[in-house]
Amino acid sequence: MKIAIYDKNGKKTEKQITLPKDIFEAKVNLKLMAQAVKVFLANQRKAYPKAKNRSEVTGSTKKIWRQKGTGRARHGDNKAPIFVGGGKAHGPVGIKTRLSLPKKMKKAALRSALSVKLKEEAIFVVDGLEKITPKTKQGAKFIKNLDLSDKKVSLYLVAVNDHVGRAFSNLPNVKVSLVDKINTYQTLSSGKIIFTKEAISSLKKRL
Repeated sequence: MKIAIYDKNGKKTEKQITLPKDIFEAKVNLKLMAQAVKVFLANQRKAYPKAKNRSEVTGSTKKIWRQKGTGRARHGDNKAPIFVGGGKAHGPVGIKTRLSLPKKMKKAALRSALSVKLKEEAIFVVDGLEKITPKTKQGAKFIKNLDLSDKKVSLYLVAVNDHVGRAFSNLPNVKVSLVDKINTYQTLSSGKIIFTKEAISSLKKRL
């Protein structure tokens, strides 16, 4: 499928680019996309709850009273779960189970997500963006000319570019990322997606 190419000012040019059919017009697999999103979000969690058991609680290991003759129940030290400040019996252990997805499935899910976005007419391609004036005003003008000022936008580059970074970093609705980091979740959660022409070539090689 051919779509228009925009210049660094957000103006539509006479040029067009043919998007790879196997990437942007792939068969959409909803279940696979859902699985990819689930794996991504699960792996974003950095901490799981952890409770100390009686061997991990700080305190004396001295037997708190003699075994017999007191009329009270038998106990060892005061770190037993029955006492305030004692260890937790069968508490959460803080083990994080990392989910994974085979590379082929990840790529297939990403192709599905990109195909969905193309059907929604949410994909734009820009050429020469690295030459943009490194001013927020210019970045806002670029987004305005694309009629995306009130939209959530993800801009994908091949490499870090200072001019692009300075032009868009202060725009709250625009997120600049590298195309080799793109995934199914980010694609589906992005309102509109802008690729540089070079980023499209990079996607071809990757997918």
